[in-house]
Amino acid sequence: GIGDGIAIPHAKTDAVTAPGLAAMTIPNGVEYESLDGEPVDLVFLIAAPNTKDNVHLEVLSRLSILLMDDDFTKSLRAAKTKEEFLDIVDKFEVAKLAEEVTKMEQAAESGGYEVLAITACPTGIAHTYMAAEALEKAANARGIKIKVETQGSVGAKNVLSADEIRNAKGIIIAADKKIDLDRFGGKQVLQTNVTAGINKPDELINKILNNEAPVLDGSAAPASGGSTEKESTAHVFYKNLMNGVSHMLPFVVGGGILIAIAFLLDQPGMGTSAYGSSTPLAHFFKQIGDTAFGFMLPILAGFIAQSIADRPGLAVGFVGGALASAGYSFAWLANPDAPLVGGGFLGALLAGFVGGYLTLFLEKACDKLPDSLEGIKPVLIYPLVGIFMIGLVMFAVNPLMAAINVGISNFLNGMGTTNLVLLGAVVGGMMSIDMGGPINKAAYVFGTAMLAEGTDAGKMIMAAVMVGGMVPPIAVALSTTIFKNRWTEADRKAGIVNYIMGLSFISEGAIPYAAADPARVIPSCIAGSAVAGALSCMFGCQSPAPHGGAWVIAVITNPVMYLVALIVGSVVGCLVLSFLKKPLSPEESGLK
Repeated sequence: GIGDGIAIPHAKTDAVTAPGLAAMTIPNGVEYESLDGEPVDLVFLIAAPNTKDNVHLEVLSRLSILLMDDDFTKSLRAAKTKEEFLDIVDKFEVAKLAEEVTKMEQAAESGGYEVLAITACPTGIAHTYMAAEALEKAANARGIKIKVETQGSVGAKNVLSADEIRNAKGIIIAADKKIDLDRFGGKQVLQTNVTAGINKPDELINKILNNEAPVLDGSAAPASGGSTEKESTAHVFYKNLMNGVSHMLPFVVGGGILIAIAFLLDQPGMGTSAYGSSTPLAHFFKQIGDTAFGFMLPILAGFIAQSIADRPGLAVGFVGGALASAGYSFAWLANPDAPLVGGGFLGALLAGFVGGYLTLFLEKACDKLPDSLEGIKPVLIYPLVGIFMIGLVMFAVNPLMAAINVGISNFLNGMGTTNLVLLGAVVGGMMSIDMGGPINKAAYVFGTAMLAEGTDAGKMIMAAVMVGGMVPPIAVALSTTIFKNRWTEADRKAGIVNYIMGLSFISEGAIPYAAADPARVIPSCIAGSAVAGALSCMFGCQSPAPHGGAWVIAVITNPVMYLVALIVGSVVGCLVLSFLKKPLSPEESGLK
């Protein structure tokens, strides 16, 4: 659900021969995993054939705009017949179309718009258009002329012209993805997320009108495309790091599970140095998995650098990550027979950030070159000089990064059982603190980094991280099943799905419950996850797979005790949660 009791499920598939739109009202509402955690009582279903037209996105964009009108949704909910429902849709759509034409004519007559905006979200569907409508509605209510460009899945619509940009006081960027700012040099540009565009349109407009937004440099926008609002160094670091991690994860997950399958298929080779490759079939899976895993560090570094310096940084960071993985150094050049020790995860992180900022430095250094050389900058100067410079850096720092990695591995392998149990509790608990947020991601990245080292301790940490992430949905599901009087009927129905989500290592299944009651749900899940992580390490469970949850149990060392850790942690979380939550009245719970 998109919030305010509304849901718009939509699909484009070969099973549909002609586009269609269906709608229904649900008097008592139904749980639909809405962004605001509230039940859904107004549903629109869009189905479209699998063609190039993207007709479903056009319908979705128009519908999202109409649904921002409170009078429209109230009228639909009050409709008694389908004919009345359809009449309301027609009436408001015609009025909205006329309103848009009038606004364009008025803007043309008055010489332009006071405020411009761009809205965009990662999927480019509902929120893009909801933010646009909210900004337009807030501006129109105050008599302010505004034009909003939407960058959705169907491409940019209502594109801002050069004249409009020149005449406007400033531009609001309400987006959750990178927006090209080059055309806004010398103008006020206020960047924020798309949710702020939906919920705080007046506040954003006021900042532009009161000249409180930063002004971009007149020659060009920042190459990083970063926020023009004041951002903490930690937030900038996290944003760039997550760009690398999000692109890296498919390689880690796919490659890791294939490697785990290779171990599963190679039982005859267990305990030997050829374990995972001693049979042709196992070797087949192992080679594919190793190849995918081999891209992990270059992809991580490349997309960190891209987040910092845009496309020119990608090649520089990618090569830096590859050099970190290989472990080349000046000492190795002097003695090629010496063993190579890679810089590992930390080396790739360094390569990504150094590569990104080196590219930014190059871009600024090349600003004074003649315009006739503009075309060769991205295809020759940036990659050639950038890759050479990151090569020098990585050849110099790889021995240090390798020494740090070896030190961490030796430290983890030398930890006693008590310390490993404590570490398992910490990383397990971290998986439940924000369920998909920065702390959760930090724990998961730490687990995958340790897994990449290939040590037993690293695999134990990965197992603790995974079991910690499996607990929250299962703990909530158990509570809704056993302690029914603590939950509404909608909560109990939704809880059933959380068994599958938990077993699949999808922590986000607990988010709707945590959002609705964070003071009780989050501490309970942390307690359960910490117990599960600690028990996993105490039992010596190891996971060669970075994902998969219970579905990869066959490749986990000591699988029975791993399930015990999961069950005990989930029960602890369930009991704490059910103790903290007070029973509901029969009317609220729906239990007689």
